Amino acid sequence: MKGIKALLLITLVLLFGVGNVYAAGTVKVGLLVPLTGFAAADGLSALNSVKLAVARVNEEGGVLGKKVELIYYDDRADGKDAVALARKLIQQDRVAGVVGGSYSTPSRAVAPIFQDEEIPFVAAYAVHPDITRAGNYCFRNGFLGTVEGKSAGYVAIELLKSKRIALLTSDNDFGRTLAKGFRTFVKARGAGAKIVYSQTYPFSEKDFKPYLAKIKEINPDIIFASGYYFQTGPVVKQAREMGITAKILGEEGADSPKFVEIAGKASEGFMLVTNLNRDDPRTIVQDFLKKYQSIYNIQPDMVGASAYDAFMIMCEGIKRAGSTKGPAIRKAIASTKDYNGLTGVLKGFTKLGEVVKEVQVQVVRNGEFHKFGVVKDLSLITP
Repeated sequence: MKGIKALLLITLVLLFGVGNVYAAGTVKVGLLVPLTGFAAADGLSALNSVKLAVARVNEEGGVLGKKVELIYYDDRADGKDAVALARKLIQQDRVAGVVGGSYSTPSRAVAPIFQDEEIPFVAAYAVHPDITRAGNYCFRNGFLGTVEGKSAGYVAIELLKSKRIALLTSDNDFGRTLAKGFRTFVKARGAGAKIVYSQTYPFSEKDFKPYLAKIKEINPDIIFASGYYFQTGPVVKQAREMGITAKILGEEGADSPKFVEIAGKASEGFMLVTNLNRDDPRTIVQDFLKKYQSIYNIQPDMVGASAYDAFMIMCEGIKRAGSTKGPAIRKAIASTKDYNGLTGVLKGFTKLGEVVKEVQVQVVRNGEFHKFGVVKDLSLITP
């Protein structure tokens, strides 16, 4: 009987030991993405792209001699859900770092948690300033909303020579922050341009005709429509159906094949400031575009590319830190210079954790996004 008990005890110890070895055999990185709800398409794009990044890292030997294990959860783009999942990633999964593959509201909610727990957090594309203001463990690979908004102003006024501008803005953190940046540029460098119409619309709006009727009456040179693809797509389609011929400029929220699907033929000529240049000749970009299309049978977008880069920045930080300890990883990420990413060459991070890199300008031609230009002005792209 004693022999049986001893054998059982040894077995349990061995099993427990094997379990610990397995857990210690991977480096865990967390990912929060909206896989259900209104933002599901963006969440799936982010997840699919990060999976490609995980495969690349592991094929190249992993980090610190170990495979990277991705732990991801669906935050539904909801702040309350994201907070609970952030605590799960920290307390249960014990991740080394987290990629924010979600929108501004959940990213703002979780950033202070990761800051308090000294877990490095890289927001892939969320634009609100509060994310990095949470502290020095929080970084942003995408553009600060005001940077992108100012860049849109530059495109409208200096590249497209527009004088009379209409603003149609989604009434949420994302839309308001972009509009603020746009107004800042007009005020500082408007060169005679003026905003002749400005209107916010409810986040759930589907019928934009009342706003567009007023815009048609005012007859601006350009409309800056800030919102997500499921908002901007109907705006563009309804505007063209109503006979509005003004140029329409958007931003990264419309950077999705879903936008073209929704707007249809009306998408032709639509421009946007964004984080991805599909015509970038660099091998890393073209290989990603081809691989994503081949595996998922859909064109990749800014959201996916940004999430891919955020994950790679995290892994590079762990490698350079030579450690999975939060303080060491944070220091390594903060010192990142000239990272060759899908969304451009990252010049570095500011002291507030904001990325510095060129803003891409894309235009829809024959149903696909192509290069129109680039914003290089350091006074605009530096937060």
